[in-house]
Amino acid sequence: MTDPREVIEVYADGGARGNPGPAAIGAVVTDPATAPPTRLATVSERIGSTTNNVAEYRAVIAGLEAARPFPAKLLRLRADSMLVIRQLEGEWKVKQPHLKPLHARALELLGEWARVDLAHVPRDQNLDADLLVNAALDAPG
Repeated sequence: MTDPREVIEVYADGGARGNPGPAAIGAVVTDPATAPPTRLATVSERIGSTTNNVAEYRAVIAGLEAARPFPAKLLRLRADSMLVIRQLEGEWKVKQPHLKPLHARALELLGEWARVDLAHVPRDQNLDADLLVNAALDAPG
């Protein structure tokens, strides 16, 4: 195994057209030590019909899974879903039963890094992941 990077960043976004409706996820894993940041992995896929919150959680999970091959001392997770970030930080309770397994899986994956930094970011700071969501939703078939 190679020495871990200092930091990797995961930007994640999920979306549904309608709530529920056709949904997709997008995530980008980057190495911010390079200028511009190097893309290490991307995720862009349709996930069927679901709600925005489920899509947001599934995007975070997919982004964290895509980041697993890239060891780092610190993982930064950025998402434009305040609900997901606040629940993962433990500030907000997960009240909806269907979100509890997704929350648990995301926490399990976050536990693989020694240090994590979670932040809610505005959509304009999450454009790459947002573009991947829309590309998946707009793709034919």
